[in-house]
Amino acid sequence: MVTQTTLRVPLPVMSESELTHIDAAGNAHMVDVASRDVTTRTATTVGRVLLSAQVVALLRDGAIPKGDVLATARIAGIMATKRTPDLIPLCHPIAVHGVTVDLVVVDDGVNITAMVKTADRTGVEMEALTAVAVAGLTVIDMVKALDPSATITDVKMIHKDGGRNGEWVRS
Repeated sequence: MVTQTTLRVPLPVMSESELTHIDAAGNAHMVDVASRDVTTRTATTVGRVLLSAQVVALLRDGAIPKGDVLATARIAGIMATKRTPDLIPLCHPIAVHGVTVDLVVVDDGVNITAMVKTADRTGVEMEALTAVAVAGLTVIDMVKALDPSATITDVKMIHKDGGRNGEWVRS
């Protein structure tokens, strides 16, 4: 018999004033950012799609039957960046000024990196995470007939800069 153990890490205690998406009555709401300064803000995120050796070889040879996987995933990631507020509740629609989505075939799949930039009143973390996630989903969509076990993993932010909190780098 296999048993599963769940590790529960206590969340930091936060006062109601620190929960910015919850109002005094406990209802979710969009944070008012109108009084914030417009600053240049960037976010960089990464993720991976794990693939079989057969699919990696086909990617390297440009022989995936559905077409150019990396180009299609790159466009999907860029397009998704601009649609993030339609997907994530309470996410502000912002002017996206720059997006790069890079996909690199590696021995066990595809590594994805997205960098998003704006000059606005709130950050672009969700846009950059969405870019990586949708690019990864697109890779899977294009290879799923060849590798039904394809897996998106390790989607995370590695760097952000700008705004009142300044720079943050994943250690």
